[in-house]
Amino acid sequence: MTGNAKLVEHITARGADFGQWYTDVVKKAALIDYSSVKGCVILRPYAYAIWENIQKALDGMLKRTGHENVYMPLLIPESLLQREKDLVAGFAPEVAWVTHGGHEKLTERLCIRPTSETLFCEHYRNIIHSWRDLPKKYNQWCSVVRWEKSTRPFLRHREFLWQEGHTIHATADEAMRETLDMLDIYAELCEEWLAMPVIKGPKTESEKFPGAHSTYAIECMMHDGIGLQAGTTHYFEDTFARAFEIQYADKNNKMTYPFQTSWGVTTRLIGGIIMVHGDFSGRILPPRIAPVQVGIVPVAAHKEGVLEAASKLKERLLAAGIRADMDASDQSPGWKFAEYEMKGVPLRLEIGPRDLANGACMLARRDTGLKSPASLEGIETGIAGLLDDIQQGLLSRARENLKARTVSALSIDEMKARTEKGFIKSMWCGSGACEEAVKESTGMKSRCIPFEQERISDTCVCCGKPADKMLVFGFQY
Repeated sequence: MTGNAKLVEHITARGADFGQWYTDVVKKAALIDYSSVKGCVILRPYAYAIWENIQKALDGMLKRTGHENVYMPLLIPESLLQREKDLVAGFAPEVAWVTHGGHEKLTERLCIRPTSETLFCEHYRNIIHSWRDLPKKYNQWCSVVRWEKSTRPFLRHREFLWQEGHTIHATADEAMRETLDMLDIYAELCEEWLAMPVIKGPKTESEKFPGAHSTYAIECMMHDGIGLQAGTTHYFEDTFARAFEIQYADKNNKMTYPFQTSWGVTTRLIGGIIMVHGDFSGRILPPRIAPVQVGIVPVAAHKEGVLEAASKLKERLLAAGIRADMDASDQSPGWKFAEYEMKGVPLRLEIGPRDLANGACMLARRDTGLKSPASLEGIETGIAGLLDDIQQGLLSRARENLKARTVSALSIDEMKARTEKGFIKSMWCGSGACEEAVKESTGMKSRCIPFEQERISDTCVCCGKPADKMLVFGFQY
Protein backbone atom coordinates (compact mmCIF):
# COMPACT_ATOMS: atom_id res chain seq x y z
CA MET A 1 0.00 0.00 0.00
CA THR A 2 1.26 3.48 -0.82
CA GLY A 3 2.40 6.07 1.68
CA ASN A 4 -0.93 7.80 1.18
CA ALA A 5 -2.89 4.82 2.54
CA LYS A 6 -4.09 6.77 5.57
CA LEU A 7 -5.81 9.22 3.21
CA VAL A 8 -7.97 6.47 1.70
CA GLU A 9 -8.49 4.16 4.67
CA HIS A 10 -12.19 5.04 4.66
CA ILE A 11 -12.57 2.70 1.67
CA THR A 12 -13.42 -0.88 2.67
CA ALA A 13 -10.69 -3.32 1.65
CA ARG A 14 -11.54 -4.79 -1.73
CA GLY A 15 -10.68 -8.34 -0.64
CA ALA A 16 -12.72 -8.11 2.56
CA ASP A 17 -16.06 -7.02 1.08
CA PHE A 18 -16.09 -6.35 -2.65
CA GLY A 19 -19.65 -5.03 -2.67
CA GLN A 20 -19.00 -2.51 0.09
CA TRP A 21 -15.67 -1.56 -1.49
CA TYR A 22 -17.54 -0.77 -4.71
CA THR A 23 -20.15 1.36 -2.93
CA ASP A 24 -17.41 3.20 -1.01
CA VAL A 25 -15.49 3.99 -4.19
CA VAL A 26 -18.58 5.22 -6.01
CA LYS A 27 -19.59 7.50 -3.14
CA LYS A 28 -16.20 8.67 -1.84
CA ALA A 29 -14.90 9.38 -5.33
CA ALA A 30 -17.77 11.85 -5.84
CA LEU A 31 -19.34 9.96 -8.74
CA ILE A 32 -22.90 9.94 -7.44
CA ASP A 33 -25.15 11.34 -4.76
CA TYR A 34 -28.44 9.85 -3.65
CA SER A 35 -31.67 11.66 -4.44
CA SER A 36 -34.89 11.77 -2.42
CA VAL A 37 -36.41 9.13 -4.75
CA LYS A 38 -35.17 5.66 -3.86
CA GLY A 39 -33.27 4.08 -6.74
CA CYS A 40 -32.68 7.38 -8.54
CA VAL A 41 -29.21 8.89 -8.24
CA ILE A 42 -27.47 12.11 -9.17
CA LEU A 43 -24.56 11.71 -11.56
CA ARG A 44 -21.94 14.15 -10.36
CA PRO A 45 -19.68 15.97 -12.85
CA TYR A 46 -16.87 13.40 -13.03
CA ALA A 47 -19.28 10.51 -13.55
CA TYR A 48 -21.13 12.40 -16.24
CA ALA A 49 -17.81 13.29 -17.90
CA ILE A 50 -16.96 9.57 -18.08
CA TRP A 51 -20.36 8.91 -19.67
CA GLU A 52 -19.78 11.75 -22.14
CA ASN A 53 -16.50 10.17 -23.24
CA ILE A 54 -18.16 6.76 -23.65
CA GLN A 55 -20.99 8.44 -25.53
CA LYS A 56 -18.57 10.29 -27.82
CA ALA A 57 -16.69 7.10 -28.68
CA LEU A 58 -19.81 5.05 -29.38
CA ASP A 59 -21.63 7.86 -31.17
CA GLY A 60 -18.71 8.13 -33.56
CA MET A 61 -18.87 4.41 -34.31
CA LEU A 62 -22.62 4.59 -34.92
CA LYS A 63 -22.38 7.52 -37.30
CA ARG A 64 -19.57 5.87 -39.25
CA THR A 65 -21.87 2.88 -39.81
CA GLY A 66 -24.76 4.97 -41.10
CA HIS A 67 -26.86 5.44 -37.96
CA GLU A 68 -28.71 8.67 -37.23
CA ASN A 69 -29.70 10.09 -33.85
CA VAL A 70 -33.35 10.86 -33.11
CA TYR A 71 -35.38 11.49 -29.97
CA MET A 72 -38.68 9.87 -28.99
CA PRO A 73 -41.20 11.04 -26.36
CA LEU A 74 -40.79 10.10 -22.72
CA LEU A 75 -44.42 8.95 -22.37
CA ILE A 76 -46.13 5.98 -24.03
CA PRO A 77 -49.94 5.57 -24.13
CA GLU A 78 -51.04 2.33 -22.49
CA SER A 79 -52.95 1.28 -25.63
CA LEU A 80 -49.76 1.59 -27.69
CA LEU A 81 -47.74 -0.44 -25.22
CA GLN A 82 -50.38 -3.18 -25.20
CA ARG A 83 -49.96 -3.86 -28.90
CA GLU A 84 -46.97 -6.12 -28.25
CA LYS A 85 -48.05 -8.66 -25.63
CA ASP A 86 -44.63 -10.21 -24.95
CA LEU A 87 -43.06 -6.80 -24.39
CA VAL A 88 -45.87 -5.83 -22.02
CA ALA A 89 -45.57 -9.08 -20.07
CA GLY A 90 -41.79 -8.74 -19.79
CA PHE A 91 -41.81 -5.18 -18.48
CA ALA A 92 -45.09 -5.09 -16.54
CA PRO A 93 -43.51 -5.41 -13.05
CA GLU A 94 -41.10 -2.53 -13.75
CA VAL A 95 -43.40 -0.01 -15.46
CA ALA A 96 -44.04 3.38 -13.84
CA TRP A 97 -47.34 5.04 -14.79
CA VAL A 98 -48.54 8.63 -15.07
CA THR A 99 -52.21 8.81 -14.12
CA HIS A 100 -52.80 12.55 -13.61
CA GLY A 101 -52.03 15.73 -15.55
CA GLY A 102 -52.13 18.56 -13.06
CA HIS A 103 -55.29 17.99 -10.98
CA GLU A 104 -57.13 15.99 -13.62
CA LYS A 105 -57.10 12.23 -14.00
CA LEU A 106 -55.99 11.14 -17.47
CA THR A 107 -58.45 9.24 -19.65
CA GLU A 108 -55.61 6.85 -20.50
CA ARG A 109 -52.59 5.94 -18.40
CA LEU A 110 -49.19 6.93 -19.77
CA CYS A 111 -46.18 4.71 -19.29
CA ILE A 112 -42.80 6.33 -18.57
CA ARG A 113 -40.68 4.59 -21.17
CA PRO A 114 -38.85 1.48 -19.95
CA THR A 115 -37.74 1.02 -23.59
CA SER A 116 -38.93 2.55 -26.85
CA GLU A 117 -39.77 -0.27 -29.29
CA THR A 118 -43.45 0.69 -29.41
CA LEU A 119 -42.71 4.36 -30.07
CA PHE A 120 -40.36 3.53 -32.91
CA CYS A 121 -42.89 1.11 -34.38
CA GLU A 122 -45.60 3.78 -34.37
CA HIS A 123 -43.20 6.19 -36.08
CA TYR A 124 -42.06 3.64 -38.65
CA ARG A 125 -45.68 2.84 -39.51
CA ASN A 126 -46.18 6.53 -40.34
CA ILE A 127 -43.05 7.08 -42.43
CA ILE A 128 -42.34 3.77 -44.20
CA HIS A 129 -44.43 3.12 -47.31
CA SER A 130 -42.04 1.96 -50.03
CA TRP A 131 -38.86 -0.11 -50.31
CA ARG A 132 -37.14 3.20 -51.01
CA ASP A 133 -37.80 4.22 -47.38
CA LEU A 134 -35.65 1.37 -46.07
CA PRO A 135 -33.51 0.84 -44.15
CA LYS A 136 -33.91 3.21 -41.22
CA LYS A 137 -31.01 3.01 -38.79
CA TYR A 138 -31.94 5.16 -35.80
CA ASN A 139 -30.44 5.63 -32.36
CA GLN A 140 -31.41 7.78 -29.39
CA TRP A 141 -29.55 8.90 -26.28
CA CYS A 142 -32.02 9.22 -23.41
CA SER A 143 -33.04 8.00 -19.97
CA VAL A 144 -35.51 5.24 -19.15
CA VAL A 145 -37.38 4.26 -16.00
CA ARG A 146 -37.69 0.70 -14.68
CA TRP A 147 -39.12 0.32 -11.19
CA GLU A 148 -36.52 -2.10 -9.84
CA LYS A 149 -37.08 -3.57 -6.38
CA SER A 150 -33.40 -3.46 -5.46
CA THR A 151 -30.85 -1.01 -6.82
CA ARG A 152 -27.08 -0.52 -6.82
CA PRO A 153 -25.20 2.56 -8.11
CA PHE A 154 -24.69 2.40 -11.90
CA LEU A 155 -25.53 -1.30 -12.09
CA ARG A 156 -29.26 -1.11 -11.43
CA HIS A 157 -31.17 2.17 -11.16
CA ARG A 158 -34.83 3.04 -11.44
CA GLU A 159 -33.83 5.75 -13.88
CA PHE A 160 -30.69 5.40 -15.94
CA LEU A 161 -29.03 6.83 -19.03
CA TRP A 162 -28.48 4.74 -22.12
CA GLN A 163 -28.52 4.64 -25.87
CA GLU A 164 -31.10 2.53 -27.63
CA GLY A 165 -30.80 1.75 -31.31
CA HIS A 166 -33.82 0.75 -33.38
CA THR A 167 -33.44 -0.26 -37.00
CA ILE A 168 -35.83 -1.56 -39.65
CA HIS A 169 -34.85 -3.43 -42.82
CA ALA A 170 -36.28 -4.94 -45.97
CA THR A 171 -34.90 -8.44 -45.41
CA ALA A 172 -34.28 -10.82 -42.53
CA ASP A 173 -30.65 -11.26 -43.58
CA GLU A 174 -30.03 -7.52 -43.46
CA ALA A 175 -31.63 -7.22 -40.01
CA MET A 176 -29.66 -10.18 -38.65
CA ARG A 177 -26.44 -8.71 -40.02
CA GLU A 178 -27.25 -5.44 -38.23
CA THR A 179 -27.85 -7.35 -34.97
CA LEU A 180 -24.45 -9.06 -35.14
CA ASP A 181 -22.59 -5.99 -36.43
CA MET A 182 -23.82 -3.98 -33.45
CA LEU A 183 -22.66 -6.72 -31.10
CA ASP A 184 -19.19 -6.35 -32.62
CA ILE A 185 -19.33 -2.57 -32.15
CA TYR A 186 -20.23 -3.04 -28.48
CA ALA A 187 -17.38 -5.50 -28.07
CA GLU A 188 -15.01 -2.98 -29.66
CA LEU A 189 -16.24 -0.25 -27.31
CA CYS A 190 -15.67 -2.43 -24.24
CA GLU A 191 -12.32 -3.86 -25.21
CA GLU A 192 -10.65 -0.99 -27.08
CA TRP A 193 -12.01 1.92 -25.02
CA LEU A 194 -12.96 0.53 -21.62
CA ALA A 195 -10.29 -2.24 -21.46
CA MET A 196 -13.01 -4.74 -20.52
CA PRO A 197 -12.68 -8.11 -22.33
CA VAL A 198 -15.96 -9.73 -23.39
CA ILE A 199 -17.51 -13.07 -24.24
CA LYS A 200 -19.92 -12.78 -27.18
CA GLY A 201 -22.84 -15.00 -28.03
CA PRO A 202 -26.61 -15.55 -28.08
CA LYS A 203 -28.66 -15.71 -24.90
CA THR A 204 -30.80 -18.75 -24.18
CA GLU A 205 -34.53 -18.72 -24.86
CA SER A 206 -35.32 -17.97 -21.21
CA GLU A 207 -32.89 -15.02 -21.12
CA LYS A 208 -33.80 -13.27 -24.34
CA PHE A 209 -35.46 -9.83 -24.51
CA PRO A 210 -39.30 -9.80 -24.33
CA GLY A 211 -40.71 -10.02 -27.86
CA ALA A 212 -37.36 -10.80 -29.52
CA HIS A 213 -36.75 -13.71 -31.86
CA SER A 214 -33.16 -13.84 -30.56
CA THR A 215 -30.93 -11.85 -28.21
CA TYR A 216 -27.14 -11.56 -28.25
CA ALA A 217 -24.94 -10.27 -25.44
CA ILE A 218 -21.44 -9.25 -24.48
CA GLU A 219 -20.64 -10.64 -21.03
CA CYS A 220 -17.84 -9.21 -18.89
CA MET A 221 -16.25 -10.52 -15.72
CA MET A 222 -15.64 -8.23 -12.79
CA HIS A 223 -12.52 -8.46 -10.63
CA ASP A 224 -14.36 -10.63 -8.08
CA GLY A 225 -15.42 -13.18 -10.70
CA ILE A 226 -19.05 -12.10 -10.96
CA GLY A 227 -20.48 -11.41 -14.41
CA LEU A 228 -21.94 -8.23 -15.83
CA GLN A 229 -24.06 -8.11 -18.97
CA ALA A 230 -22.48 -5.09 -20.63
CA GLY A 231 -24.64 -4.80 -23.74
CA THR A 232 -27.30 -6.62 -25.77
CA THR A 233 -28.61 -6.68 -29.33
CA HIS A 234 -31.97 -8.10 -30.40
CA TYR A 235 -33.35 -9.48 -33.65
CA PHE A 236 -37.14 -9.14 -33.80
CA GLU A 237 -37.82 -10.86 -37.12
CA ASP A 238 -41.11 -9.27 -38.35
CA THR A 239 -42.93 -9.76 -35.02
CA PHE A 240 -43.24 -6.07 -34.16
CA ALA A 241 -44.03 -5.12 -37.75
CA ARG A 242 -47.01 -7.47 -37.73
CA ALA A 243 -48.17 -6.30 -34.29
CA PHE A 244 -48.04 -2.65 -35.39
CA GLU A 245 -49.17 -3.21 -38.99
CA ILE A 246 -46.01 -1.83 -40.55
CA GLN A 247 -45.99 -2.70 -44.25
CA TYR A 248 -44.31 -1.32 -47.34
CA ALA A 249 -44.55 -1.84 -51.08
CA ASP A 250 -41.54 -3.84 -52.27
CA LYS A 251 -39.93 -3.58 -55.72
CA ASN A 252 -42.71 -5.75 -57.15
CA ASN A 253 -45.31 -3.47 -55.55
CA LYS A 254 -46.27 -6.24 -53.12
CA MET A 255 -47.15 -5.25 -49.54
CA THR A 256 -44.48 -6.73 -47.27
CA TYR A 257 -43.57 -6.74 -43.56
CA PRO A 258 -40.11 -5.37 -42.71
CA PHE A 259 -37.67 -6.78 -40.13
CA GLN A 260 -36.43 -4.98 -37.02
CA THR A 261 -33.64 -4.86 -34.47
CA SER A 262 -32.88 -3.02 -31.25
CA TRP A 263 -29.77 -2.76 -29.10
CA GLY A 264 -28.46 -0.80 -26.11
CA VAL A 265 -25.77 -0.10 -23.54
CA THR A 266 -26.18 1.95 -20.38
CA THR A 267 -24.36 3.83 -17.65
CA ARG A 268 -23.82 0.44 -15.99
CA LEU A 269 -20.62 0.46 -18.08
CA ILE A 270 -19.24 2.98 -15.58
CA GLY A 271 -19.86 0.48 -12.79
CA GLY A 272 -18.17 -2.19 -14.89
CA ILE A 273 -15.06 -0.05 -15.36
CA ILE A 274 -14.78 0.44 -11.59
CA MET A 275 -15.27 -3.25 -10.75
CA VAL A 276 -12.85 -4.47 -13.42
CA HIS A 277 -10.01 -2.01 -12.83
CA GLY A 278 -10.30 -0.49 -9.31
CA ASP A 279 -7.96 -1.18 -6.39
CA PHE A 280 -7.49 -0.31 -2.70
CA SER A 281 -7.00 3.38 -3.50
CA GLY A 282 -10.16 3.79 -5.57
CA ARG A 283 -10.84 3.48 -9.25
CA ILE A 284 -8.47 3.19 -12.20
CA LEU A 285 -9.77 4.65 -15.44
CA PRO A 286 -8.62 3.51 -18.89
CA PRO A 287 -6.91 6.54 -20.46
CA ARG A 288 -9.14 6.59 -23.54
CA ILE A 289 -12.26 7.44 -21.52
CA ALA A 290 -10.69 9.17 -18.49
CA PRO A 291 -11.94 12.80 -18.21
CA VAL A 292 -8.48 13.69 -16.86
CA GLN A 293 -5.61 11.69 -18.33
CA VAL A 294 -2.79 13.53 -16.54
CA GLY A 295 -3.02 15.20 -13.15
CA ILE A 296 -0.29 17.74 -12.48
CA VAL A 297 0.81 18.35 -8.88
CA PRO A 298 3.12 21.32 -8.14
CA VAL A 299 5.41 20.32 -5.26
CA ALA A 300 6.56 23.19 -3.01
CA ALA A 301 4.24 25.40 -5.02
CA HIS A 302 5.22 28.43 -2.95
CA LYS A 303 8.73 28.31 -4.39
CA GLU A 304 9.51 30.69 -7.24
CA GLY A 305 8.63 29.43 -10.72
CA VAL A 306 6.92 26.17 -9.69
CA LEU A 307 3.29 27.16 -10.32
CA GLU A 308 4.22 28.94 -13.53
CA ALA A 309 6.09 25.89 -14.84
CA ALA A 310 3.24 23.55 -13.88
CA SER A 311 0.73 25.80 -15.62
CA LYS A 312 2.83 25.90 -18.79
CA LEU A 313 3.08 22.11 -18.74
CA LYS A 314 -0.68 21.84 -18.52
CA GLU A 315 -1.08 24.14 -21.53
CA ARG A 316 1.46 22.11 -23.51
CA LEU A 317 -0.38 18.87 -22.79
CA LEU A 318 -3.77 20.36 -23.62
CA ALA A 319 -2.38 21.68 -26.92
CA ALA A 320 -1.14 18.14 -27.70
CA GLY A 321 -4.67 16.77 -27.22
CA ILE A 322 -3.97 15.26 -23.79
CA ARG A 323 -6.67 15.88 -21.16
CA ALA A 324 -4.69 17.48 -18.33
CA ASP A 325 -5.60 19.04 -14.99
CA MET A 326 -3.55 20.87 -12.37
CA ASP A 327 -4.27 21.00 -8.66
CA ALA A 328 -3.02 24.39 -7.49
CA SER A 329 -4.95 24.28 -4.19
CA ASP A 330 -3.33 24.73 -0.78
CA GLN A 331 -3.80 21.03 0.10
CA SER A 332 -0.66 18.99 0.77
CA PRO A 333 0.98 17.07 -2.12
CA GLY A 334 0.11 13.79 -0.35
CA TRP A 335 -3.57 14.73 -0.26
CA LYS A 336 -3.46 15.64 -3.95
CA PHE A 337 -1.77 12.34 -4.82
CA ALA A 338 -4.49 10.41 -3.00
CA GLU A 339 -7.24 12.48 -4.62
CA TYR A 340 -5.96 11.79 -8.13
CA GLU A 341 -5.60 8.11 -7.25
CA MET A 342 -9.18 8.00 -5.98
CA LYS A 343 -10.42 9.63 -9.19
CA GLY A 344 -8.56 7.05 -11.26
CA VAL A 345 -6.44 9.56 -13.20
CA PRO A 346 -4.14 7.32 -15.28
CA LEU A 347 -0.96 9.38 -14.94
CA ARG A 348 0.27 11.86 -12.34
CA LEU A 349 2.97 14.42 -13.06
CA GLU A 350 4.89 15.92 -10.13
CA ILE A 351 7.07 18.96 -10.53
CA GLY A 352 9.04 20.92 -7.93
CA PRO A 353 12.09 23.20 -7.62
CA ARG A 354 14.63 20.38 -7.96
CA ASP A 355 12.84 18.99 -11.01
CA LEU A 356 12.84 22.43 -12.64
CA ALA A 357 16.55 22.81 -12.03
CA ASN A 358 17.12 19.50 -13.83
CA GLY A 359 14.65 20.21 -16.65
CA ALA A 360 12.62 17.19 -15.58
CA CYS A 361 9.56 16.01 -13.68
CA MET A 362 8.35 12.82 -12.00
CA LEU A 363 5.67 10.61 -13.60
CA ALA A 364 3.56 8.17 -11.54
CA ARG A 365 1.40 5.50 -13.17
CA ARG A 366 -1.98 4.81 -11.58
CA ASP A 367 -2.13 1.20 -12.77
CA THR A 368 1.19 0.02 -11.34
CA GLY A 369 2.12 2.80 -8.92
CA LEU A 370 5.58 3.00 -10.52
CA LYS A 371 7.29 6.39 -10.57
CA SER A 372 9.98 7.45 -13.00
CA PRO A 373 11.74 10.71 -13.93
CA ALA A 374 11.10 12.23 -17.35
CA SER A 375 12.67 15.07 -19.28
CA LEU A 376 10.42 18.06 -19.88
CA GLU A 377 11.72 18.26 -23.42
CA GLY A 378 9.30 16.44 -25.73
CA ILE A 379 7.32 15.21 -22.77
CA GLU A 380 4.07 15.23 -24.76
CA THR A 381 5.28 12.30 -26.89
CA GLY A 382 6.44 10.33 -23.87
CA ILE A 383 3.16 10.83 -22.04
CA ALA A 384 1.12 9.77 -25.09
CA GLY A 385 3.13 6.55 -25.22
CA LEU A 386 2.67 5.92 -21.51
CA LEU A 387 -1.09 6.41 -21.77
CA ASP A 388 -1.24 3.83 -24.58
CA ASP A 389 0.82 1.44 -22.48
CA ILE A 390 -1.52 1.88 -19.49
CA GLN A 391 -4.57 1.27 -21.71
CA GLN A 392 -3.15 -1.99 -23.07
CA GLY A 393 -1.89 -3.03 -19.65
CA LEU A 394 -5.35 -2.70 -18.11
CA LEU A 395 -6.87 -4.79 -20.91
CA SER A 396 -4.20 -7.48 -20.53
CA ARG A 397 -4.70 -7.61 -16.77
CA ALA A 398 -8.47 -7.96 -17.17
CA ARG A 399 -8.00 -10.72 -19.75
CA GLU A 400 -5.76 -12.61 -17.36
CA ASN A 401 -8.44 -12.37 -14.65
CA LEU A 402 -11.10 -13.63 -17.06
CA LYS A 403 -8.94 -16.56 -18.11
CA ALA A 404 -7.89 -17.47 -14.56
CA ARG A 405 -11.47 -17.42 -13.25
CA THR A 406 -13.04 -19.41 -16.11
CA VAL A 407 -13.15 -23.19 -15.63
CA SER A 408 -14.95 -26.21 -17.07
CA ALA A 409 -17.35 -28.59 -15.31
CA LEU A 410 -18.83 -31.92 -16.37
CA SER A 411 -21.57 -32.14 -13.73
CA ILE A 412 -23.64 -30.01 -11.39
CA ASP A 413 -21.71 -31.49 -8.46
CA GLU A 414 -18.49 -30.14 -10.00
CA MET A 415 -20.12 -26.75 -10.43
CA LYS A 416 -21.27 -26.71 -6.80
CA ALA A 417 -17.80 -27.71 -5.60
CA ARG A 418 -16.33 -24.58 -7.14
CA THR A 419 -15.63 -22.27 -4.21
CA GLU A 420 -14.19 -19.29 -6.10
CA LYS A 421 -16.50 -17.03 -8.10
CA GLY A 422 -16.06 -17.10 -11.87
CA PHE A 423 -17.49 -18.40 -15.13
CA ILE A 424 -18.09 -22.12 -15.65
CA LYS A 425 -18.17 -23.65 -19.12
CA SER A 426 -20.37 -26.72 -19.49
CA MET A 427 -22.11 -28.65 -22.22
CA TRP A 428 -25.86 -28.19 -22.51
CA CYS A 429 -28.57 -30.17 -24.26
CA GLY A 430 -30.64 -27.07 -25.05
CA SER A 431 -33.37 -27.83 -22.52
CA GLY A 432 -34.78 -24.93 -20.52
CA ALA A 433 -35.47 -27.38 -17.68
CA CYS A 434 -31.77 -28.27 -17.44
CA GLU A 435 -30.79 -24.59 -17.52
CA GLU A 436 -33.24 -23.89 -14.67
CA ALA A 437 -32.01 -26.92 -12.71
CA VAL A 438 -28.45 -25.59 -12.81
CA LYS A 439 -29.67 -22.20 -11.61
CA GLU A 440 -31.66 -23.72 -8.71
CA SER A 441 -28.79 -26.01 -7.65
CA THR A 442 -25.91 -23.54 -7.94
CA GLY A 443 -27.44 -20.05 -7.97
CA MET A 444 -25.71 -19.38 -11.29
CA LYS A 445 -27.57 -18.17 -14.39
CA SER A 446 -26.58 -18.80 -17.98
CA ARG A 447 -24.53 -15.93 -19.38
CA CYS A 448 -24.50 -16.78 -23.09
CA ILE A 449 -23.75 -19.50 -25.66
CA PRO A 450 -20.30 -18.32 -26.79
CA PHE A 451 -19.61 -17.97 -30.50
CA GLU A 452 -16.23 -19.54 -29.71
CA GLN A 453 -17.41 -23.03 -28.81
CA GLU A 454 -15.40 -25.77 -27.09
CA ARG A 455 -16.21 -29.47 -26.81
CA ILE A 456 -16.02 -29.97 -23.04
CA SER A 457 -17.75 -33.37 -23.30
CA ASP A 458 -20.51 -35.08 -25.29
CA THR A 459 -23.20 -34.92 -22.61
CA CYS A 460 -25.29 -32.28 -20.84
CA VAL A 461 -23.98 -31.07 -17.49
CA CYS A 462 -27.42 -31.61 -15.99
CA CYS A 463 -29.31 -34.54 -17.57
CA GLY A 464 -26.47 -36.50 -19.16
CA LYS A 465 -28.17 -36.58 -22.56
CA PRO A 466 -26.22 -35.80 -25.77
CA ALA A 467 -25.22 -32.14 -25.97
CA ASP A 468 -23.59 -30.10 -28.71
CA LYS A 469 -23.66 -26.59 -27.20
CA MET A 470 -21.26 -25.13 -24.64
CA LEU A 471 -23.02 -22.73 -22.28
CA VAL A 472 -21.29 -20.34 -19.87
CA PHE A 473 -22.79 -20.07 -16.38
CA GLY A 474 -21.97 -17.55 -13.67
CA PHE A 475 -23.24 -15.30 -10.91
CA GLN A 476 -24.31 -11.84 -12.05
CA TYR A 477 -24.63 -8.25 -10.93
